[in-house]
This record gives sequence, structure tokens and C-alpha cells, in this order.
Amino acid sequence: MLGVLAWYAIPRHRRLALRHLAMAFPEKSEDWRRRVGRASFANLGRSALELSVARRIDLLGSVTMAEGSLATLRALHAEGHGVLAFSCHLGNWELLARRVASADLPVATIAREANDPRLTALLDEGRRSTGIESLWRGKAGAIRRIVEHLQAGGVLAALIDQDTEVAAHFVPFFGRPARTPRAPADLVIRYGTRAIFARIHRVAPSVHQVVIDRLEVPEGADADERSRKLTAAATEAIEAAIREHPEEWVWMHERWRKQP
Repeated sequence: MLGVLAWYAIPRHRRLALRHLAMAFPEKSEDWRRRVGRASFANLGRSALELSVARRIDLLGSVTMAEGSLATLRALHAEGHGVLAFSCHLGNWELLARRVASADLPVATIAREANDPRLTALLDEGRRSTGIESLWRGKAGAIRRIVEHLQAGGVLAALIDQDTEVAAHFVPFFGRPARTPRAPADLVIRYGTRAIFARIHRVAPSVHQVVIDRLEVPEGADADERSRKLTAAATEAIEAAIREHPEEWVWMHERWRKQP
């Protein structure tokens, strides 16, 4: 209900969502785009409600793993080179890292602090309560800690589907260049870290499924080009996941704000 109210109460974000849906799905009708846009707002509201009671959520019961997903992750983790989990703002993405951590895997997330310090503290507390370390971008010591975590064989989650003020590659996203953070791919190339694409989506009311696939790391001598190719491959995987569940992505975000 909260998300649906926001759809009607915040016209600027509603207009952005509809414009972006028209860019991504020009073949769809206006009615379809309105339904999906409204549903994406509803998903955010539902996710916020779920996080408010997250400590009472049975992660093993309400967040399932798709067949083979946990085995893929465990096998890569066992190699001891660290695992970079490329991900996106799909479904209730906060529950994704928590479900992985519940499988006794060392998980950290790299993210930007929220504009409201109270929200940052709330997210940090929720993650720490499930064994997840929050590594806030721009904080002193964050880069060193990221490298330490990966070199110790940990799993590092990075959401790369937003246009932010960081070093980036322009890669295709729904047929248009999208400015995409390059640091996760750079880490994979530099340190020999394994790469996966991890996402979560809803399968029933208050029931979610995590899906994990390995990402192949491009070969070659040019580290910059390898980083660009890996970023493009991860973004292509993100687009495919969004096409499967368009009502669960954040269409109000200005994903194509900057252009080459």
C-alpha cells in the first residue's frame, strides 16, 4: 500500500518510471507500462515493510535458493580467491545478501551511504545482525577492507545497475549506453576473484527465490578492455533478469542520466 501511495503522491518519480519503461519497452502498451510502473512502486513498499520485520523473517523458509545456485557459489568460494557477486536492485535485494550469509558464507556489501544517516544506520544494523559487513563507499579504509575481504576468500556483493558518481564504463542496457560502475570488474581482473551474477525475485507473497550463475571472466592482456567486457556481460545478465520480472525493478531511477 505504501508503494502504491507513492506512485500517486510523487508525480515526478511516476513520470520518470513511465518514461524509462517506454525507453526499455517501446513495443508495450501504455496500460502495460502503467501496470508495471505501479507494481514496481508497490514492490519497494512491500520490501520496506519486509525489512522492518526482517528479524522475524525465516530466511531459510521464505527465501529459497534456485537449484544449483548454492552449489555454484560454494564451489567458487572453495577455490579461495574470493567471489564478486554482481547484482542489481531487483526484488527485495537486501534479503539476497542475508540469505547467502545464512549459508555460513562470509559476506560483505559495498554501497553508498543513504542520504538519511538514520537509514544508513538501520541498514548497517540489519546487515550486521545477519553476519554481513557493510563497506561504505568513500569511507576511510573501505578500499583496503574490500581487498582484504576478497583476498581472505570472502563474498563481496556489488549492485551495479545505477548511474552514480564513480569511475564507470558505458555499456549497453536496454539498447542504450548506461554509465555503469567499473570497480567490481576491476577487482575481479586485478585479483583473480571469481565472478557471479546473483539476483532475487518474488515467487509468491512474502516468498523469494535467489538465483546465482557464474560469470565468465574475459581473457586478454588489456585489463581495461577485460573490465569493460565483464561489466557489459554483468549488465546484459541484469537486463535479462529485469525482462523476466520488470515489475520488481526500480524504474524511477535515472539510469540513463549521463551519456557518452
